Amino acid sequence: MVDCIIAEDELLLRDALVQQLAGAWPELRIVAACDDGGSALEALAAHQPQVAFLDIRMPGLSGLEVAGALAEVSPRTQVVFVTAYDQYAIDAFERGALDYLLKPVAPARLAATVQRVKARLASGTADAGVLAALLRQLGRELAPPARPEPLVWLTASAGAETRLIMVEDVAYFQADSKYTVVMTAQGEALLRKPIRELLDVLDPAMFRQIHRSTIVNLKAIASVARDESGRGVVRLRTRPETLAVSQPFMALFRAM
Repeated sequence: MVDCIIAEDELLLRDALVQQLAGAWPELRIVAACDDGGSALEALAAHQPQVAFLDIRMPGLSGLEVAGALAEVSPRTQVVFVTAYDQYAIDAFERGALDYLLKPVAPARLAATVQRVKARLASGTADAGVLAALLRQLGRELAPPARPEPLVWLTASAGAETRLIMVEDVAYFQADSKYTVVMTAQGEALLRKPIRELLDVLDPAMFRQIHRSTIVNLKAIASVARDESGRGVVRLRTRPETLAVSQPFMALFRAM
């Protein structure tokens, strides 16, 4: 069996790809199906799969950013990008000689991709150099999609009160079931929105995901270190508690 993860934020497309792969590659075992880049990064570190199908545009970390961390997180993983980009972007993938699937995924294209990936796995051919070159090329040639204006303030509940909180005053956000805890120097409040919905409306220059359940304000960080067990730990300027950094996300900090 060959282990695989899939990262696609649209549920219907993710389920469709799972079904198509079951027919095109019966020996493939899908060990994780993720709906955002952070979950994909952690799944790669946990499972070390031979193959990853990565959607390029996902909340938080993009598929390109996840692929950029593979050298440290899961270096033997073969990557297939899944994209809805236009022909200009597809040309970049073809010049980079790396596999991609264009949405909606055509059965003939999937079958050809599966055969190429199988051949690379059988030969032990590594994608690392090709992947690094392609990521540099895409960084030069492809403008990122337009983002909405970053969130400036939000309303959150603290007991019977509703508080108006400036986003720059938030030390970190942490997932709490279907909601999100908003932590400031003054204390905590509850935002009635799941944390994954925040990833695309926060300023990426100010906020960084450090765990699938935690987003931290970079200005609030006093230091990033490792504890006695080797796990990453963030110490804050305005809060006494420390925050755990999931091992895969340490690679992203090193790239800063």
